[in-house]
Amino acid sequence: MTIRCEIVSQDRTVFTGDVDIVVLPGAAGEMGILPKHAPVLTTLKYGIIKVRKSGREELFTVAGGVAEVQPDIITILADAAENVDEIDERRAEAARKRAEEALAKGVPADTDVYLAMEAALRKSNLRLDAVRRYRKGGMRMPTSEN
Repeated sequence: MTIRCEIVSQDRTVFTGDVDIVVLPGAAGEMGILPKHAPVLTTLKYGIIKVRKSGREELFTVAGGVAEVQPDIITILADAAENVDEIDERRAEAARKRAEEALAKGVPADTDVYLAMEAALRKSNLRLDAVRRYRKGGMRMPTSEN
């Protein structure tokens, strides 16, 4: 038995498929979603979404958003999301440095500018952490094959 999973960011569909389990960073903590799960609506924190099908796992970064769970489908509407395998580490490192340099100049008068810089830093750090932990043989969700 599987559950349909759709991960959509503001600019594209990041993942669509039938899966065995989805683990996501919900507002109240990490949530495991299996087929026939009770309906739930939750906001998402910055973190990693883990999707597993037949022992194979795919990992996605998510920078906020909402998830709607129904018994046969989970729809994730992310503020930003991408497959960990698709992250450009150099680009993420450059974005982190830019954000750190901008924040080091001091708090700008415009609160929105400051919040955008802070969010860019959090997103860059999330992406870099995901690459370092998961892409290069780091911790993975246990499977029956491990």
